Amino acid sequence: MEFLLLVVGLLFGTVLIVGVGERIRLPYPILMLVFSALAASLPFVPNVHIDPELILPLFLPPLLFAAAQRSSWSVFRLRWRSLVLLAVLLVAATVAAVAAVTWWLVPAVGLPLALALGAIVAPPDPVAVEAIAGKVSMQRRLLTVLQTEGLFNDAMAIVIFQAAVSATVSHGRVGWSVVPQFLVGAAGAALLGFAMAWVVGALTRFVPDLVARSAASLVAPYAVYLLAEVVHCSGVVAVVVTAVELGRRARPQDSGERLTRSAFWDVLELLTTGVAFGLVGIEMRSVIEAEGANLLTFVPGIAGICATAVAVRFVWMYGMYRIGGAERREKTPGSLKEVVVLTWCGMRGLATLALALALPTTLADGSPTPGRNFAVVAAASVLVVTLVLPGLTLPWLMRVLHLPDDHAAEQRAQRALARRAERVALEALRTSPAAQKLPEGRRRALARRMSSLHTILQADYAEDPEKMRRIQAVLAAMERAQRDALAAARREMLAARNEPGNDPELVDRVLRRLDLRTVTLDR
Repeated sequence: MEFLLLVVGLLFGTVLIVGVGERIRLPYPILMLVFSALAASLPFVPNVHIDPELILPLFLPPLLFAAAQRSSWSVFRLRWRSLVLLAVLLVAATVAAVAAVTWWLVPAVGLPLALALGAIVAPPDPVAVEAIAGKVSMQRRLLTVLQTEGLFNDAMAIVIFQAAVSATVSHGRVGWSVVPQFLVGAAGAALLGFAMAWVVGALTRFVPDLVARSAASLVAPYAVYLLAEVVHCSGVVAVVVTAVELGRRARPQDSGERLTRSAFWDVLELLTTGVAFGLVGIEMRSVIEAEGANLLTFVPGIAGICATAVAVRFVWMYGMYRIGGAERREKTPGSLKEVVVLTWCGMRGLATLALALALPTTLADGSPTPGRNFAVVAAASVLVVTLVLPGLTLPWLMRVLHLPDDHAAEQRAQRALARRAERVALEALRTSPAAQKLPEGRRRALARRMSSLHTILQADYAEDPEKMRRIQAVLAAMERAQRDALAAARREMLAARNEPGNDPELVDRVLRRLDLRTVTLDR
């Protein structure tokens, strides 16, 4: 019961922290980390533990699935070079460097646990990047690279982590077998992901209920993750492939399902992240109580690990920039300023938290795991250095660097795509059998509505700032007017539900349709 109360408290705390973050313009993961650390010191907060074996299956599948839904195979084909260099090779280099520094500065930890710690702090997190870097004026190309990197780097890190933990528990060694293990596991996981996407797609076509079809997207990531782990494949790759392939298989007529599912996953992603950060705060209290004054002895090792994690990323990004050459500046990174930004945005997040919590507390013989408290504190420290510090200073850094703004080019491309979509929609309307059956007046009204489709599909209409502001003001006023009208209609239906002679179920059906229309306008 104590654990359940704690989780409910963390859920409410997440909602509160998100509201505070919006008002003071700070990303909620940073505030949640600070809040959980402070709350853990309160005497009435229970000191509970969750089974380390449950951490990864509980937290990783939904968050990876939520992040992967915002990507596509086209992005992977375009960014394959960055994906290999950052999600695989950079993770391996970071693991090796952090393990070497840990083993040198804290030899009592042992090489297997040092490798596990390197795997914990190596992968940047796409959720953290989206929450922080997505709120500043960053080039879409850089943000896409960061998000794509964060989807697959967990796979490499988790394979190394699991091999290192197994060696730690059994007093064994970690060998080069992790390389073929990763490749075979990734290939098998990709096949499982494609198969799960086909199964979910067939299921959603068979089930007519919108809510049930959306619920399938919640079951799928857990199912494919657990299945991949059972057959010793990469659960991370399986979840990401499932999410991206489901996006590719989406049908145009499933817009209602996509709206429902998107809203659902936004909520789940937010709450899951909040709970994970809160549990790390609780775990930190246990570590502090167990170590006491010994925490001061952790400082040199932790400082070396934090510096190594940041330095390796900078050197790697600089190497990518130098190898690219002057003739390949369109690649990422394309300048020293972009090297700095991509280094600063190597934010660790939920994967680091989950792996730190997943460290076993005891060895195979039942004795406590040596160095576990140091590893947990080091992971939390890297999180602070790579998440809190960049999150607070990234807006200032972007202003100082004055990176070239590709906003105008993006808007031109977006206008072209919007016009293309409108042109095809109008052509389809003219040849649609359903439209031909409409009265002439309705058909003209529908054509006028489709003729303004491009203004809805593009964020900005013109490069002229004054004209842009006027059009945005008009569109915002139209949205407010429509929302006010729908709100008045909803109030009227609520009143009608209590009037004698009206069927409450019919009124509720109308209310649900009004809510769907309101969601469509908001999105």
